[in-house]
Amino acid sequence: MSALVKRFDRFTETAIDDEIVIMRLDNGEFFALSPTAAAIWRLIDGERDRVSLRAALGDIFHAGEQRMAADIDEFLEQMTAAGLLDDH
Repeated sequence: MSALVKRFDRFTETAIDDEIVIMRLDNGEFFALSPTAAAIWRLIDGERDRVSLRAALGDIFHAGEQRMAADIDEFLEQMTAAGLLDDH
């Protein structure tokens, strides 16, 4: 599988308490990430693929990978569709 890579040239972000707010630079669209989505976002380091990301989150939240897989994949698809992530 390919590593997930943030498209840093397309957004700016800031942390507010346990959340992260991301703004697309081209159109000003905002994304407010919940603490769980923020944990996913923080783990995207350009080296992890979807499988290793699921494993890392399972360890953090003490939950099985399969239990979290659909939510993780949905979030990754949203961020990819928004142009903020690539699979390399």
